Amino acid sequence: MSWQERTAAEQTMLLGMQRCSFEYFWQEANETNGLVLDKTAADWPASIAAVGMALTIYPIGVEHGFITRAQAVARTLATLRFFMQSEQSRSPTATGYKGFYYHFLDMQTGQRAWRCELSSIDTALLIAGVLTARAYFQGVDAEERELRALADAMYARVDWAWMQSRDGSVRHGWRPERGFLRYRWRGYDEALILYLLGLGAPIHPLRDGAYEAWSAPYVWSTIEGIAYLHAGPLFIHQMSHTWVDFRGVRDAFMRAHDSDYFENSRRSVQVQQRYAMRNPMALAMYGEHCWGVTASDGPGAKARGQKIGDRTYYDYIARGVPEGPDDGTLAPWAVAASLPFAPEIVMPTIEHFRRIDLHTDNRYGFKASFNPTVPCGSEHPAGWVSPYHFGINEGPTVIMIENYRSEMIWQLTRECPYLRKGLRRAGFEGGWLEAAALPSAQPVPLTSA
Repeated sequence: MSWQERTAAEQTMLLGMQRCSFEYFWQEANETNGLVLDKTAADWPASIAAVGMALTIYPIGVEHGFITRAQAVARTLATLRFFMQSEQSRSPTATGYKGFYYHFLDMQTGQRAWRCELSSIDTALLIAGVLTARAYFQGVDAEERELRALADAMYARVDWAWMQSRDGSVRHGWRPERGFLRYRWRGYDEALILYLLGLGAPIHPLRDGAYEAWSAPYVWSTIEGIAYLHAGPLFIHQMSHTWVDFRGVRDAFMRAHDSDYFENSRRSVQVQQRYAMRNPMALAMYGEHCWGVTASDGPGAKARGQKIGDRTYYDYIARGVPEGPDDGTLAPWAVAASLPFAPEIVMPTIEHFRRIDLHTDNRYGFKASFNPTVPCGSEHPAGWVSPYHFGINEGPTVIMIENYRSEMIWQLTRECPYLRKGLRRAGFEGGWLEAAALPSAQPVPLTSA
């Protein structure tokens, strides 16, 4: 069912969800440097992935009237100026190196936090937001011209080839103390957007063979009676789609299976629902309208697991189905971010989550995650609920509701020549990729419900 076919009450509810999640990026940010808090916990750092999402949602906020265009330009300029002026060096306290940035940054100084890694995937999510902002702000005034110039310079500075390993795949990251991490992005995961941006880069692109190295381990599987390219956590089927419209554009693997990544993500939603209905682990509340296993906060004290009663529960970890780990923790945001793929499955689930009060007394919308199985003595009808909000949860909620409503972000990125180049180098064909790029984006006007 399309947006236009939704009732006025449904449209109002979804727009309300968008507004609540949007406020996270406006309120939990340092307006001086544009950094956005990773998690609403005391003394927590910024996440560069959350910044990329913020840069993407500011144009949505303008179109909805949440903020003015001048406010959006000012916040975006502050962000881009900070990143371009921040220290790029091998120093362990720098903000980045070789055009990449550290996963977590101090909210005030912008320096590396927690001795974290220079992150290839999080830099890619940041750059996706940078290019979205560039596509939207096409004004002729000095500020918007500067904004576009900074965006171009920031993207051009990333040395994607430096992060590439001998076999062509991209490394997860680098630390100044020990060099490159041993892990690489290989096999179906959230790095699809990374490879596309790396292949399309204007100055230091990935070398030939990068996409083939990443996709070589692909396996077409049948899970819960559904044939598709499988990945257990739901976010893997969403993250790249936040920016890229994969309807009808297909790489060699998808052409061989007469599918595309959008249809693949639709099937992943169906798998999640079927798994919840089968509920092999007898977890509380799982069912037709209660599902959504992904990377999320959890009731355990440790990521490696904590025994509570007769079950093991986890802290923040990438949960997945059917292979697990699955401790009964569900993430409403992952359901909301699935809206474009399978609205007929998602809407009843959102309504169910509202009935069990996962949105009340919560200024940023739905709780990040909940677990009704854990014996925690909670008075909440959903059992244990996360006390925090996360930028990488709130961003997809805003963006994917908008893509369902108007395709605004997809429209903007379809016109990006770098993305088109990256898709072509990765072997994608068909759909909108065969059409000429438009000179500028035309966001769909917001109509009242």
